[in-house]
Amino acid sequence: MKARVKWIEDVCFMGESGSGHAVVMDGPPDAGGRNLGIRPMEMLLLGMGGCTAFDVMLILRRGRQKVTDCVVELEAERAESDPKVFTRIHAHFVVTGHALSPERVRRAVELSAEKYCSASIMLGKTAEITHDFEIVEAAE
Repeated sequence: MKARVKWIEDVCFMGESGSGHAVVMDGPPDAGGRNLGIRPMEMLLLGMGGCTAFDVMLILRRGRQKVTDCVVELEAERAESDPKVFTRIHAHFVVTGHALSPERVRRAVELSAEKYCSASIMLGKTAEITHDFEIVEAAE
């Protein structure tokens, strides 16, 4: 995997992924930025959310669950002093579908957290990561 980060101005950078996608990262005005893009640590948290949601959806679809929506709401705490690593992350899954099995949703979330999600397993080296879920019955 490769990536490239290019300085634009002040504390604004353009990140380019090896797969050809780009994102702007910037800081808040009090850090010299213009608030033009996502913060790098926010992107790290979003990456974990995307990684675990990917796993959960893949596992549920393979299990023939009729999922119509999946949202992961993430809350994180960071250390007070540098390096301000994540110390605690909570992932709350809201899975919507038709006649979803709570056991299968629970198992999908656990498998992602414990076995498949590289991002959360890596971040778990510094942060306590917890998760829970709720199931919403989809409208007909």
